[in-house]
Amino acid sequence: MHYRYGVDLSVPNTTDLRIDRARLLRRLADLATIGAIDGTEGCARLALTDEDKAGRDLVVAAMHDLGLAVTVDGIGNVVGVLPGQTDGPPVMCGSHIDTVRTGGRYDGNLGVLAGLEIIEVIKAAGITPYRPLAVAFFTDEEGSRFAPDMLGSLVYVGGMTVEEALTIEAIDGAVLGDELTRIGYDGAAPLPAAAPYAFVELHIEQGPVLEVEATTIGAVTGVQGISWQEVTVTGQSNHAGTTPMHLRRDPGFVAAAAAAFARELALDLGPPQVATVGRVEFQPNLVNVVPARATFTVDLRNTDESTLQKAEQRFAEYLRATAEAEGCTVETRELARFEPVTFDSRVVDLVEHTATTLGHSVRRMPSGAGHDAQMLARICPTAMVFTPSQDGLSHNPGEYTTPDDLEAGANVLLQVVLQLASEEHTFDV
Repeated sequence: MHYRYGVDLSVPNTTDLRIDRARLLRRLADLATIGAIDGTEGCARLALTDEDKAGRDLVVAAMHDLGLAVTVDGIGNVVGVLPGQTDGPPVMCGSHIDTVRTGGRYDGNLGVLAGLEIIEVIKAAGITPYRPLAVAFFTDEEGSRFAPDMLGSLVYVGGMTVEEALTIEAIDGAVLGDELTRIGYDGAAPLPAAAPYAFVELHIEQGPVLEVEATTIGAVTGVQGISWQEVTVTGQSNHAGTTPMHLRRDPGFVAAAAAAFARELALDLGPPQVATVGRVEFQPNLVNVVPARATFTVDLRNTDESTLQKAEQRFAEYLRATAEAEGCTVETRELARFEPVTFDSRVVDLVEHTATTLGHSVRRMPSGAGHDAQMLARICPTAMVFTPSQDGLSHNPGEYTTPDDLEAGANVLLQVVLQLASEEHTFDV
C-alpha cells in the first residue's frame, strides 16, 4: 500500500492539531523530580528500583487519567490503549522511562510523555481514530542494571523468553523476577505480545549531528549493530615495588592495552565504527599491588554487520595474543549482541514528509544508540523521530533539548501517528 499524505482522516482539520508545549514540559519536569540528581537537571532511575517504581506509578496514573486501557505484561512492559473505530492492532508510540545512573530528563522519557500528550490532544479534539492508539514504556531499555539493554522490548517481540529474562541477575545481585514482584509490576499480559500495526518512537538524538548541521528533525533509517562483551583477565597479584617488569603477569596491563587497541581499531576501520571500554574493575584495586584480575567491558557498534564482525574478530585476536604474551588467561562473556536494523522505508518516508510539511528541516540518518524501536522492527513497520541534543550530550545530567525542538518533534510524532491510524489497509509485508 501507499501512504495517503495530507488530510484523509474521519475528522477534518487534523493536520492543524498541535501539542501543548507547556503541558509536555510540565510532564517532563514532573517525571524528572523522581530520582533527581542533586544540583543538576538529571535523574537516576535504574530499572526496577524504587525510583523506577515511582516513575512507573506516575506515568500509569496519567494513562488512567486519560482513560486508557492499561496492561502490564510478565516482564513489566506497560501499554495504554485508546480505542479506535476498529478493534485491530494499534498504532503504537513510546519508549522507556528507566535511566542510567547519571541520566538526563529527556532520554526515553520524551517518547513516552509525548505519547501521552498526543493522546490528550486527540481526545480534546473529539477524534476517534480509525485504528486504536497505544502508548508503551518498556522495561530496562538502558541495560544499566540488568543486561542486555532493550530487555523489555526484546521479550515483548519474542527475542528472549520471559522465563529466561526473569532469572537475569543485576549488577547489584538482585534477580529480575524478584524485583518485578517487589515493585508490583509482574503483570499478566501475554508474551510475546501481539504485533502493533506500526511503531514510531520519538527520541533525542543523543549525538551532535543534528545540532551541528542546524537541522530540527532526524528521520531515522535504522540502528547500528551492537556487540557488548565482558572480559575477565586473570594474572598474578604481586608486590608493585619488588616484582621486576619482565616477571609480571599483569592483567591491568592487558586491560589497558586492550582499551587502547579498541580505539585504534575503530579509527582504522573508519566511520561509522565506534568502540568503547566503559567499565574497568581491578582486584584487589590497591595502589601498590599488581592486580590479580581485571574485568572490563567492550562496546563495539557499526551499521554494517560484516564490518562489525570484523571488529569483533580483530579485537578478540589482539586480546588473546596480548594476554598470552603477559602470561594471563582470558574469559569473555557476551552481554548483548544485536545485528544492525533497517527501519521500514515507508514509515521513514512518512516521518520525513511530515517534518517537511510542518516546515522543519529534516535529515535522514541512522541511530548510533540502541532503542526499543529496533526490537519492535522485528514484528511491525517501525521508524523513529529524532530531535537535537545540545552539545551531543546524553547519559549525562547536562542532557538538554530546547523547548522549540521538543515541540517540533512531538508535533511530527502527532501527525505521523494520526496518518498511520487513518490507514484502512494493512501494510504489504
